[in-house]
Amino acid sequence: MNQVLLIDDDVELVGMFREYLEQEGFRVSCAHDGEAGAREALSGRSAIAVLDVMMPHMNGLETLRRIRARSHMPVLMLTGRGDDTDRILGLELGADDYVTKPCTPRELTARIRAILRRTNAPRDDGDGVTINVGKLSMQPARRRASWDGVALELTSTEFNLLEVLARNAGRPVSKNDLSEQGLGRPMARFDRNIDVHLSSLRHKLGTLADGRSCLQTVYRLGYQLIRD
Repeated sequence: MNQVLLIDDDVELVGMFREYLEQEGFRVSCAHDGEAGAREALSGRSAIAVLDVMMPHMNGLETLRRIRARSHMPVLMLTGRGDDTDRILGLELGADDYVTKPCTPRELTARIRAILRRTNAPRDDGDGVTINVGKLSMQPARRRASWDGVALELTSTEFNLLEVLARNAGRPVSKNDLSEQGLGRPMARFDRNIDVHLSSLRHKLGTLADGRSCLQTVYRLGYQLIRD
């Protein structure tokens, strides 16, 4: 499934992105406001949504809230340069990654491919293999995770990052390794993406017997999933 949904009120920009993506082999659908974009995203026809933050009437953040209320489809946010608040809020609401505008069609396409590559990566484990770390259980081939038997509601990127940490449980994983393995790209300078996603994961995962979070920050080394 390689259909991309572009949600942006800038008709000219959307047309440019659409033409480039189609030349790269993607099928593309477009929506020019948040209401229409949310409806199309929830139709299940697209593999990923590219969503602009700044739109009239219903902005990108509210559109993302509507999508996340019913779907875990990957969402790539388009944000203005310097809009740190919007970027962080978008990630906290469940966006998988962001690209700052202005960006080239080539850059956008590379980011889309990176997200879809991680989301749709073939698994060598087989459907029956489960990763167990304390109360955490993950089935990578089925993209399912649970804590103490209760299903976890994770975005695509959260699942990817948690899988990397689970496979390295008991050992710290650097932010750059998490970015490359979980997001499919090297970590950029001043990039808060990993920190925000891991903060969200902390709230979704349970605690250890002593009340500590199972997800710990290791000073200057990265993050570590604690074996209980």
